[in-house]
Amino acid sequence: MNLYRPIATLILGLSPWVVHAGKTHEHGIGRLDVAVENGRITIAFESPLDNLLGYERAPRTDAERRQADALVARLKAADTLFRIDPAARCRLTGIELASSALKLGKPEPGEAGHADIDGTYTFECADTGRAAHVDVGLFEYKRLRRLDVQLAGPKGQFKRRLDPANARLSLLP
Repeated sequence: MNLYRPIATLILGLSPWVVHAGKTHEHGIGRLDVAVENGRITIAFESPLDNLLGYERAPRTDAERRQADALVARLKAADTLFRIDPAARCRLTGIELASSALKLGKPEPGEAGHADIDGTYTFECADTGRAAHVDVGLFEYKRLRRLDVQLAGPKGQFKRRLDPANARLSLLP
């Protein structure tokens, strides 16, 4: 049994509850929860839609629908969005996206006026112990100024902060 699985499960399992149960919805700031387990890296992403689209509602025009479709396509290209250290030999095996405004996943209560998008990405890896970093490609969205990161793995639990000038997440203590 992997001793770190309960920690990772706890962080990733509680993060949607924490975000929706009182964590402030702050424009310009997103959140990543990263769990590194034996053979798997799981990344949970949460952001106000405003950071990625410039508005927080369902698309109203054809141009907005195209913009939202492009965002969803980009978020589904997670192996280029989250580039894990090649030494770990990881491959993307699962994606779940949720946003009430974009009609993705299960509707979230209480999003009126403050719509978010959540994504969970699973990567299976040949050797997670060799993963030293993840390059995060989310800062192509100029309204996203910061990512607050919680990381749980075999080397402990850490908090990190990423921004456009520092978009490489170190997986080392």
